[in-house]
Amino acid sequence: MTTNNPLLEKLRAILPAIAANADRAEQERKVPDENIGLLKGIGMHRAFQPKRYGGLEISLPEFADCVAALAGACGGTAWAFSLLCTHSHQLAMFSQKLQDEIWAGNPDATASSSIAPFSKIEEGEGGVYLSGEMGWSSGCDHAEWAIVGMRRKNAEGELVYSFGVIPRADYQIRDNWFAMGMKGSGSKTLVIENAFIPNHRIEAAKDMMEGRSSGFNLYPDSDIFHTPYRPYFASGFAAISLGVAERMLTAFVEKTRNRVRAYTGASVGAATPALMRLAESTHQVAAARALLEKTWQDHAEHGRQHRYPTRETLAFWRTNQAYAVKMCIEAVDRLFSAAGATSWMEGNELQRLFRDAHMTGAHAYTDYDVCAQILGRELLGLEPDPSMV
Repeated sequence: MTTNNPLLEKLRAILPAIAANADRAEQERKVPDENIGLLKGIGMHRAFQPKRYGGLEISLPEFADCVAALAGACGGTAWAFSLLCTHSHQLAMFSQKLQDEIWAGNPDATASSSIAPFSKIEEGEGGVYLSGEMGWSSGCDHAEWAIVGMRRKNAEGELVYSFGVIPRADYQIRDNWFAMGMKGSGSKTLVIENAFIPNHRIEAAKDMMEGRSSGFNLYPDSDIFHTPYRPYFASGFAAISLGVAERMLTAFVEKTRNRVRAYTGASVGAATPALMRLAESTHQVAAARALLEKTWQDHAEHGRQHRYPTRETLAFWRTNQAYAVKMCIEAVDRLFSAAGATSWMEGNELQRLFRDAHMTGAHAYTDYDVCAQILGRELLGLEPDPSMV
């Protein structure tokens, strides 16, 4: 944990109110407006926004600590809001013209995303026309812009995975988010019909991973923008898994301390199995935090030195986070399986933590089966498999 984190101190003051809204977030299937107001009130949405527009440009370790704390209060809120924050880091790698369009008139503006390239495009003069039903756009109810994925032909006729940015007026939101986990994230579908995206709002993903995007080096004095976009974009997933697991430890203790068996009256909290499960999960979550903190500090050190990460470093950054998520889910499962039948009741915090924990491992970036192959190939000196993004 970072020792000096003013944003985290501000966040802690509003966490009880956000935690009190956790059931409401699930019922509404989106982040409550009150939560957004509280988080914007402390400026968390400005974490990765360029200082030019009033942003904070805080370090990744500072941000990750905030996301983990937020996830302990409400996983759905943390999922959606962390993405609204990390998207600002991605937007800072687009053209200055786009950034001015987004923030010059509204420095509080944020963007949701749907980056799987399921859209269809037609080339036009100075840009493309894009259509599609783009799912999984977390926090879209609260965003003024959206980042959408596409495949666009380059000069050689090759399809290049790219991102386009569109304003809220260019899409409708389909309210179809009915999920078992992260119910409060509001990860709905954007319906886009023939929206024109000019070239200054389009960047190739590869360019954003290799320091060739339009916005690269716009902020030469910054520590957080001399980096590929993806590690920052994905940082929240592992932080959320950690925060959920840490809250599960506390919630399990609260429930188990005074729990007695219904038929015998025996104390569960003093029973050896409960003690052993709690101990092992505590060690496992602590190990996950240690691995993540080391990884996040490595991000920050690269930024301070303006040192671009190597392919091997990127492989470790990604797969470390996925392995930490795996450990957090295992720790949650160990406790939940011994928490008793009442923990399965709707409205019980433990079943929500169990569901949300598993959702943190369901994202393409945290799929450890994929990540293990990525790291294994790198360790053996093999070329990356392009089918594993």
